[in-house]
Amino acid sequence: MKVLVVNNAAPFIRGGAEELADHLVRALNATPGVESELLRLPFKWAPSERLIEEVLLHRGLRLVNVDRVIALKFPAYLVPHPHKRLWLLHQFRQAYDLGEVGQGLSDEGRDGEIKRIIRAADQACFAECEKIFVNSPTTLERLRRFNRVEADVLYPPLNDADLFQAGAHGDYVFAGGRVAPGKRQHLLIEAFAQLNTRRLRLVIAGPPESEAYADQLRGLVAHHGLEDQVGLHFGFHPRPAIAEWVNGAAACAYIPYDEDSLGYVTMEAFAAGKAVVTTDDSGGLLEMVTHETGVVTAPDGHSLAAAFDQLARDPNHTRALGAAAKSAWDRRGLTWSDTVEKLLS
Repeated sequence: MKVLVVNNAAPFIRGGAEELADHLVRALNATPGVESELLRLPFKWAPSERLIEEVLLHRGLRLVNVDRVIALKFPAYLVPHPHKRLWLLHQFRQAYDLGEVGQGLSDEGRDGEIKRIIRAADQACFAECEKIFVNSPTTLERLRRFNRVEADVLYPPLNDADLFQAGAHGDYVFAGGRVAPGKRQHLLIEAFAQLNTRRLRLVIAGPPESEAYADQLRGLVAHHGLEDQVGLHFGFHPRPAIAEWVNGAAACAYIPYDEDSLGYVTMEAFAAGKAVVTTDDSGGLLEMVTHETGVVTAPDGHSLAAAFDQLARDPNHTRALGAAAKSAWDRRGLTWSDTVEKLLS
């Protein structure tokens, strides 16, 4: 069976979805009788008028020599195929929930027309899929709310699980993953500017979505005089390097706005027995990050600073939270072999 995994591509931007696609192809190729490749389709979403072209381009593509398609994200999942499975990581949220909070397309004028085109294309795509899976209950709820479509929740397994092992609890909080305004690393820096303790450091590591946001973070560090307390490691890092940072951290921090899923930062931290600090508007990861496995606080520098101070004051409690996080993750028992079986069945 020839299985084509289809995902969109923004050149030089890489995050959890790209890691998932690569590992999915690897797991498919490790399955007897399956041959798999990854097709990454370029996607440009600005200016918004471009979105109409993207819909037409992807709906007009024809795939040959492919027995089955597993599609992941908009607009790549619009590509037609008679045997298409959708593992929905997220839709073009600017046409859905983000528009409701002023971060997407409005309902008026040309934006409103573009939004209607995107939603109509989505509905047509969902109707033609053999099966639809989603990566979390959060994604499922959005699909139900906006599209009135049901799906099965299929959580992604952790990539390179053997790298993430409980290690020594160091003197720093690690914040990995893509560096972007929606991930809100600036709030972490603002929190560290308000800490009562100087014993705790912050390590931010990952590829920046834009140089402008990277410069914003550098400026914040300089403004608050935190050069000795906050380390900024922008760019792509080898997986063993990421694992070393996670494994040696006192705790990890991940504070995205309304995340679609648990997030790889959360999964990696839990696998390594590290508590996670997040915020009460961070979406999907709140399914696992609770006051038993980490700290959930308001999305502002003062509240986050209080959380970090508490972790630093009581390291035994911090380690206990991490142990509970690892137990919660281990109970999930997620594997790539089980995931592939569900996607192909």
